Amino acid sequence: VFALIVFCCLIGEGYINQPSSSELFCIFNHNDDVCRYGIGIGILAFLACIFFFMVDIYFPQISNTTDRKYLVLADLGFSGLWTFLWFIGFCFLTNQWAWTQASDILFGADSARAAIPFSFFSIFSW
Repeated sequence: VFALIVFCCLIGEGYINQPSSSELFCIFNHNDDVCRYGIGIGILAFLACIFFFMVDIYFPQISNTTDRKYLVLADLGFSGLWTFLWFIGFCFLTNQWAWTQASDILFGADSARAAIPFSFFSIFSW
């Protein structure tokens, strides 16, 4: 759920433009890499959650203990990696938001502010 919130906040109002220009830029200090990173880990986390949820549903039907062991290790390893990536994402979003000038933000500040704490909450949920 947290990954979806971060993803939707950045897709919905993460890109804005100046009234005099039609070019979109990321609300986080005009750094498109921040928005791309947040969107990327958000959508991949959501897809991974769906995959591991399906694995958990079919887990009792898997009779081979070796396969079970590898699935559990893959889930544990992926969760550890994604915890680290969410931590980096939280630091990246927070740093770039701190350097964002208030004069550049016409709207979308609430979505940007929402993406930061939900990326922090994602660290603990993974």
